[in-house]
Amino acid sequence: MGWAEIGVIAVVAMLVFGPERLPELARQAGGFVRTVKQMADNAKNDLGREIGQDLSGLQLRDLDPREAVRRTFLDEPARTSVAAKAVAARSLRPGEKPPFDAEAT
Repeated sequence: MGWAEIGVIAVVAMLVFGPERLPELARQAGGFVRTVKQMADNAKNDLGREIGQDLSGLQLRDLDPREAVRRTFLDEPARTSVAAKAVAARSLRPGEKPPFDAEAT
């Protein structure tokens, strides 16, 4: 969200609520955001206490599955180490036969 969007929102709020009610609404919105943040921190601390870990450094972005996949597979250091290990573990030497398990088929 850029400055242009914030400006448009401010102008619309000024037209809808009027300049005399706008400071009180901004104060209420700030209090609401502060209360929600405090509730989220309390819930995170309670969860950490229940599972026995310190979750103070936990960010919501860390819980996003897309972020976990990106960190695991797409980050350069992780990709080179994981991919290199996987290729080294799977590659066969020249003339070597692949493993075969008769009971698996």
